Amino acid sequence: MDESVTTYGRIKLDKVRKALEENRFEAYVAESTDEAGKLVLKTIIPSLGGGVVSWGGSLTLNECGIKKWFFESRDWDVIDTGEKGLDAAGKLEYRRQALLSDLYFLGANAVTEDGVLVNLDMIGNRVAALTFGPKKVVVLVGRNKICADLFSAMERVKEYASPANCMRLNMKTPCIKSASCLECSTDDRICNYWTITEKSFPPRRTTVVLINEDLGL
Repeated sequence: MDESVTTYGRIKLDKVRKALEENRFEAYVAESTDEAGKLVLKTIIPSLGGGVVSWGGSLTLNECGIKKWFFESRDWDVIDTGEKGLDAAGKLEYRRQALLSDLYFLGANAVTEDGVLVNLDMIGNRVAALTFGPKKVVVLVGRNKICADLFSAMERVKEYASPANCMRLNMKTPCIKSASCLECSTDDRICNYWTITEKSFPPRRTTVVLINEDLGL
């Protein structure tokens, strides 16, 4: 990658970090997924002690390699909402239990330059945990998720992230053929619950780790 792209991303993310902090989020900038993983495990996690940890579906979380550490830890019990072999009822129950975890990880569909998180969910478990329930929430965000304002953030989600995710998940929605949102009403529709998080409450309950790489969708 051209060093100018990395430098540009570093400057942009630092501005977003400051905006997030003004909005009462705890915020960090990491140069890579490796650095982000170390930041979480060596800076954020130690102050929490231990407890129950869970997560929402997130390609960025997977790329940071954090999950493996929790499965091997004696201090944390994992509610793995993506555990293989679970039927639909089992997955739903795990997602319900995750809302009372001590620590919850997720990605973000978009973050505005003035420090607002923008997410769109299918069943709402991910955004529900972001707003209330878990004691601590950590959001991992690649630089490709940064948008100028709320309008462009929502447009990014509907016109890119949602159709691409439907393709990835083999959903039977019209956007997998159009590569654009058609405001469908299919059973596989994943665009059901918008959450726009302007501030963290209580202050610093939500930590945002901005990563200077293009990650996830």
